[in-house]
Amino acid sequence: MPRRANAPWLFLPVLGAPLLHAPVLRFDLLKPLRRPIDGGRTFRGRRVLGDNKTWRGAVVMFTGVAAATAALYRVDAYRARLPRDVRNTGALTTGALLGLATVVGELPNSFVKRQLGIGPGRRRTGPAGLAISIVDQADFVLAAWPLLAPAHRMSAREAATAFATVAAIHVPINLVGYAAGVRDTPI
Repeated sequence: MPRRANAPWLFLPVLGAPLLHAPVLRFDLLKPLRRPIDGGRTFRGRRVLGDNKTWRGAVVMFTGVAAATAALYRVDAYRARLPRDVRNTGALTTGALLGLATVVGELPNSFVKRQLGIGPGRRRTGPAGLAISIVDQADFVLAAWPLLAPAHRMSAREAATAFATVAAIHVPINLVGYAAGVRDTPI
């Protein structure tokens, strides 16, 4: 009996991003791409994205998601859990859309944090800081919602479920990254 498809499984390949990105950060690989995406530009006197959003990160994270998608699409049990329209879209398109969402989804939150004077990898205290930290754990899901539309039109409920699931999984991944020395802060 096939399992019921659900949207959170669609985001499993995103784990390929930190798996590929962690060693690149840890050993400072691909140095020529270690340039800020914003090129040092400012808006209202503050950096647009900051030094932590680099071309290296964008390329590596996109590639990690695309590679994980390609690998997971070879597993029947994984594909069976995906919404039918995503299964029919295929690994290449799904991986590209998820990879793009992973990279693009990081940018708005970084922009907001820079404009609020929150440094890269830092947090603000209080309710606003907590809200920003929560969004930061699954910001790419919000980007994926419209970007995945060619492959799958997620309902608001699916997006909310995926957001909550991804946020809950992202916290332990951050803790591992902090313990491995690739993150400056645990959350």
